[in-house]
Amino acid sequence: MRVVFMGTPDFALESLKELYNSKHEIVAVVTQPDKPRNRGMSVSFSPVKEFAVEHNIPVLQPEKVKNNKEFLEEYRELQPDVAVVVAYGKILPKEVLDTPKYGSINVHGSLLPKLRGAAPIQWAVINGDQTAGVTTMYMDEGMDTGDMLLKAETPIRDNETAGELYNRLALMGAELIVETLDKLEKNELTREKQGEDATYAPMLTKETGKIDFNKTAREIDCLIRGVTPFPGAYCILNDKKFKVFSISILEQKGNPGEIIVSDCKKGLIVGTGDKAIELIEIQPENKKRMTAKQYLVGNRI
Repeated sequence: MRVVFMGTPDFALESLKELYNSKHEIVAVVTQPDKPRNRGMSVSFSPVKEFAVEHNIPVLQPEKVKNNKEFLEEYRELQPDVAVVVAYGKILPKEVLDTPKYGSINVHGSLLPKLRGAAPIQWAVINGDQTAGVTTMYMDEGMDTGDMLLKAETPIRDNETAGELYNRLALMGAELIVETLDKLEKNELTREKQGEDATYAPMLTKETGKIDFNKTAREIDCLIRGVTPFPGAYCILNDKKFKVFSISILEQKGNPGEIIVSDCKKGLIVGTGDKAIELIEIQPENKKRMTAKQYLVGNRI
């Protein structure tokens, strides 16, 4: 089938690679406009554009998609059978969604209708979910509300960060979208309406990563892993920000936020809403990333 691929970041790149190596024909790639870097001295291509340029795939980069007659005409001239949309980053209007013969299909990083929205992978980890996955679905004008097609599920591993899960789901989504198009071509897909038990995964902000020591040790551990690598977890000590990359949950207890142990040999142990935690790897404000024990060699808390 003739495919127009719409996507921007690394998560989308894996699907693009898999489609490129499939029997389907990618007639064009639509991705976000280039961004300046190095104080405006040069521009940065999205991962999807870099791949498209390297493999001589035509690239479209509209500043806006809605009410853009020039883009819509160019898009229609491609005569796509289907559009594949993976983390493109712009809302697509109905006239764009309906242009391809078989409509527009999205790869979403959750088991819909759970975790609709911008950051499903991160919130799956933050929420302490046992499983995660990807869903292919027909797109409509809502936010991840279209009919579901295929799903792939995986357990969230112990100590797995959102970044690590992101990489795994990107590969799973790549395989699933090719399977979806293969079945679409053979008329073997069944559309499934989403139920009313939807949950949402809003965009992360820097404040999302602030540790609340009144929460349980498990909740804090999930938060830290869920906001790694972005936006990162942190706590405030003596008016200074300490980034926290990993912890260990202990059996002892302490008051929430209380520093129980602060020793370069025994570590940095803090109380939470239930069990105590040891801060393993940190980054003090204006310093490099290090273990808490390394920090405590020359600093007292």
